[in-house]
Amino acid sequence: MKLYTSRGAVSPARVQFFLAEKGIELEYVQVDLMKGEHKTPEYRAISPNGRSPALQLDDGRVICETTAICHYIEALHPEPPLCGTTPVERAHIEMCDRMMEFELKIPMAMTFRHTFPAMKALEDQVPEFGEKQRKVALKRAARLDRQLANQDYVAGSAFSIADITAWCSFRFFRIAGFDITDETPHLKAWFARIKARPAATAAFS
Repeated sequence: MKLYTSRGAVSPARVQFFLAEKGIELEYVQVDLMKGEHKTPEYRAISPNGRSPALQLDDGRVICETTAICHYIEALHPEPPLCGTTPVERAHIEMCDRMMEFELKIPMAMTFRHTFPAMKALEDQVPEFGEKQRKVALKRAARLDRQLANQDYVAGSAFSIADITAWCSFRFFRIAGFDITDETPHLKAWFARIKARPAATAAFS
Protein backbone atom coordinates (compact mmCIF):
# COMPACT_ATOMS: atom_id res chain seq x y z
CA MET A 1 0.00 0.00 0.00
CA LYS A 2 0.99 3.60 -0.47
CA LEU A 3 -0.46 6.76 1.02
CA TYR A 4 -0.83 9.88 -1.06
CA THR A 5 -0.46 12.58 1.56
CA SER A 6 0.32 16.27 1.92
CA ARG A 7 2.90 17.32 4.48
CA GLY A 8 1.55 19.78 7.01
CA ALA A 9 -2.14 19.51 6.06
CA VAL A 10 -4.65 18.56 8.73
CA SER A 11 -6.47 15.60 7.12
CA PRO A 12 -3.28 13.79 6.06
CA ALA A 13 -1.89 14.48 9.54
CA ARG A 14 -4.80 12.58 11.07
CA VAL A 15 -4.00 9.48 9.02
CA GLN A 16 -0.27 9.74 9.69
CA PHE A 17 -0.92 10.01 13.45
CA PHE A 18 -3.26 7.00 13.25
CA LEU A 19 -0.71 4.91 11.35
CA ALA A 20 2.05 5.82 13.80
CA GLU A 21 -0.13 4.75 16.73
CA LYS A 22 -0.54 1.41 15.00
CA GLY A 23 3.18 1.16 14.28
CA ILE A 24 2.51 0.87 10.55
CA GLU A 25 4.95 2.20 7.96
CA LEU A 26 3.76 2.86 4.41
CA GLU A 27 5.25 4.44 1.34
CA TYR A 28 4.28 8.12 1.33
CA VAL A 29 3.79 10.03 -1.90
CA GLN A 30 3.65 13.78 -1.31
CA VAL A 31 0.95 15.84 -3.03
CA ASP A 32 1.68 19.58 -2.90
CA LEU A 33 -1.63 21.34 -2.35
CA MET A 34 -0.28 24.87 -2.70
CA LYS A 35 1.10 23.98 -6.12
CA GLY A 36 -2.26 22.53 -7.12
CA GLU A 37 -0.98 19.00 -7.60
CA HIS A 38 -4.26 17.65 -6.21
CA LYS A 39 -6.06 19.18 -9.21
CA THR A 40 -3.96 17.53 -11.89
CA PRO A 41 -5.46 14.82 -14.14
CA GLU A 42 -2.81 12.41 -12.86
CA TYR A 43 -3.90 12.81 -9.25
CA ARG A 44 -7.59 12.93 -10.14
CA ALA A 45 -7.12 9.49 -11.69
CA ILE A 46 -6.10 8.31 -8.22
CA SER A 47 -8.43 10.42 -6.09
CA PRO A 48 -11.51 11.49 -8.09
CA ASN A 49 -12.44 14.23 -5.62
CA GLY A 50 -8.91 15.59 -5.73
CA ARG A 51 -8.45 15.38 -2.00
CA SER A 52 -5.57 14.25 0.14
CA PRO A 53 -4.99 11.75 1.68
CA ALA A 54 -5.73 8.74 -0.50
CA LEU A 55 -4.70 5.17 0.28
CA GLN A 56 -3.81 3.04 -2.75
CA LEU A 57 -4.08 -0.68 -2.09
CA ASP A 58 -1.77 -3.30 -3.53
CA ASP A 59 -4.41 -4.27 -6.12
CA GLY A 60 -4.70 -0.67 -7.32
CA ARG A 61 -7.97 0.21 -5.65
CA VAL A 62 -8.03 3.50 -3.78
CA ILE A 63 -9.69 4.49 -0.51
CA CYS A 64 -10.30 8.21 -0.09
CA GLU A 65 -11.53 10.15 2.94
CA THR A 66 -9.63 10.22 6.22
CA THR A 67 -12.08 8.28 8.38
CA ALA A 68 -12.59 5.57 5.78
CA ILE A 69 -8.84 5.07 5.54
CA CYS A 70 -8.49 4.85 9.31
CA HIS A 71 -11.34 2.38 9.66
CA TYR A 72 -9.79 0.21 6.95
CA ILE A 73 -6.45 0.22 8.76
CA GLU A 74 -8.21 -0.55 12.05
CA ALA A 75 -9.88 -3.59 10.46
CA LEU A 76 -6.51 -4.88 9.25
CA HIS A 77 -4.65 -4.02 12.44
CA PRO A 78 -7.07 -3.98 15.40
CA GLU A 79 -4.33 -3.49 18.01
CA PRO A 80 -4.07 -1.09 19.66
CA PRO A 81 -7.77 -0.32 19.24
CA LEU A 82 -8.43 3.28 18.26
CA CYS A 83 -12.05 2.90 17.14
CA GLY A 84 -13.42 0.71 19.95
CA THR A 85 -13.74 -3.04 20.42
CA THR A 86 -17.42 -3.61 21.19
CA PRO A 87 -20.44 -2.41 19.18
CA VAL A 88 -21.30 0.25 21.73
CA GLU A 89 -17.69 1.44 22.00
CA ARG A 90 -17.39 1.68 18.24
CA ALA A 91 -20.62 3.64 17.99
CA HIS A 92 -19.65 5.99 20.83
CA ILE A 93 -16.17 6.68 19.45
CA GLU A 94 -17.50 7.23 15.93
CA MET A 95 -20.07 9.64 17.35
CA CYS A 96 -17.34 11.58 19.20
CA ASP A 97 -15.08 11.58 16.16
CA ARG A 98 -17.82 12.92 13.90
CA MET A 99 -18.57 15.63 16.45
CA MET A 100 -14.92 16.66 16.47
CA GLU A 101 -14.86 16.70 12.68
CA PHE A 102 -18.14 18.48 11.98
CA GLU A 103 -18.41 20.71 15.06
CA LEU A 104 -14.73 21.63 15.52
CA LYS A 105 -12.51 20.84 12.55
CA ILE A 106 -14.82 22.07 9.80
CA PRO A 107 -15.64 25.42 11.46
CA MET A 108 -11.92 25.91 12.09
CA ALA A 109 -11.20 25.02 8.46
CA MET A 110 -13.82 27.48 7.21
CA THR A 111 -12.29 30.20 9.37
CA PHE A 112 -8.86 29.40 7.97
CA ARG A 113 -9.98 29.16 4.35
CA HIS A 114 -11.97 32.40 4.46
CA THR A 115 -9.74 34.63 6.61
CA PHE A 116 -6.13 33.50 6.18
CA PRO A 117 -4.34 35.64 3.55
CA ALA A 118 -2.41 32.78 1.93
CA MET A 119 -5.66 30.94 1.23
CA LYS A 120 -6.81 33.56 -1.26
CA ALA A 121 -5.05 31.54 -3.94
CA LEU A 122 -7.31 28.56 -3.28
CA GLU A 123 -10.56 30.04 -1.97
CA ASP A 124 -13.11 32.66 -3.00
CA GLN A 125 -12.94 34.16 0.47
CA VAL A 126 -15.93 35.49 2.39
CA PRO A 127 -14.33 36.89 5.57
CA GLU A 128 -17.66 37.50 7.32
CA PHE A 129 -18.52 33.83 6.97
CA GLY A 130 -15.07 32.88 8.27
CA GLU A 131 -15.51 34.99 11.39
CA LYS A 132 -18.93 33.49 12.07
CA GLN A 133 -17.37 30.05 11.82
CA ARG A 134 -14.68 31.14 14.29
CA LYS A 135 -17.40 31.74 16.88
CA VAL A 136 -18.84 28.28 16.21
CA ALA A 137 -15.45 26.61 16.69
CA LEU A 138 -14.60 28.56 19.84
CA LYS A 139 -17.96 27.73 21.38
CA ARG A 140 -17.36 24.03 20.71
CA ALA A 141 -13.84 24.25 22.12
CA ALA A 142 -15.20 25.72 25.34
CA ARG A 143 -17.69 22.89 25.58
CA LEU A 144 -14.91 20.36 25.04
CA ASP A 145 -12.91 22.01 27.83
CA ARG A 146 -15.80 21.46 30.23
CA GLN A 147 -16.12 17.88 29.07
CA LEU A 148 -12.43 17.20 29.66
CA ALA A 149 -12.75 18.31 33.27
CA ASN A 150 -14.24 14.88 33.99
CA GLN A 151 -12.40 12.60 31.56
CA ASP A 152 -8.91 12.26 30.10
CA TYR A 153 -9.87 11.84 26.46
CA VAL A 154 -12.51 13.04 24.02
CA ALA A 155 -14.46 9.78 24.03
CA GLY A 156 -13.89 8.94 27.70
CA SER A 157 -11.12 7.09 29.51
CA ALA A 158 -9.21 5.79 26.47
CA PHE A 159 -7.28 7.49 23.67
CA SER A 160 -9.06 7.13 20.32
CA ILE A 161 -9.41 8.41 16.78
CA ALA A 162 -11.58 11.22 18.19
CA ASP A 163 -8.54 12.59 20.04
CA ILE A 164 -6.50 12.44 16.84
CA THR A 165 -9.11 14.44 14.94
CA ALA A 166 -9.42 17.09 17.64
CA TRP A 167 -5.69 17.34 18.36
CA CYS A 168 -4.68 17.68 14.71
CA SER A 169 -7.34 20.36 14.28
CA PHE A 170 -6.06 22.44 17.19
CA ARG A 171 -2.44 21.82 16.17
CA PHE A 172 -2.92 22.97 12.58
CA PHE A 173 -5.50 25.71 12.92
CA ARG A 174 -3.62 27.64 15.59
CA ILE A 175 -2.29 29.37 12.47
CA ALA A 176 -5.78 30.86 12.14
CA GLY A 177 -5.89 32.06 15.74
CA PHE A 178 -7.15 28.95 17.52
CA ASP A 179 -4.52 28.95 20.26
CA ILE A 180 -5.37 27.07 23.44
CA THR A 181 -5.03 29.44 26.40
CA ASP A 182 -5.27 29.31 30.17
CA GLU A 183 -8.96 30.14 29.81
CA THR A 184 -9.52 26.49 28.86
CA PRO A 185 -7.22 24.67 31.33
CA HIS A 186 -8.64 21.18 30.80
CA LEU A 187 -8.29 21.50 27.05
CA LYS A 188 -4.74 22.77 27.50
CA ALA A 189 -3.80 19.80 29.70
CA TRP A 190 -5.40 17.40 27.21
CA PHE A 191 -3.50 18.95 24.29
CA ALA A 192 -0.20 18.52 26.14
CA ARG A 193 -1.10 14.94 27.02
CA ILE A 194 -1.74 14.05 23.37
CA LYS A 195 1.34 15.95 22.18
CA ALA A 196 3.48 13.81 24.51
CA ARG A 197 2.48 10.63 22.67
CA PRO A 198 5.36 9.47 20.44
CA ALA A 199 3.02 9.04 17.47
CA ALA A 200 2.05 12.72 17.56
CA THR A 201 5.41 13.64 16.03
CA ALA A 202 4.44 11.74 12.87
CA ALA A 203 1.28 13.78 12.29
CA PHE A 204 2.82 16.80 10.63
CA SER A 205 6.17 15.35 9.59
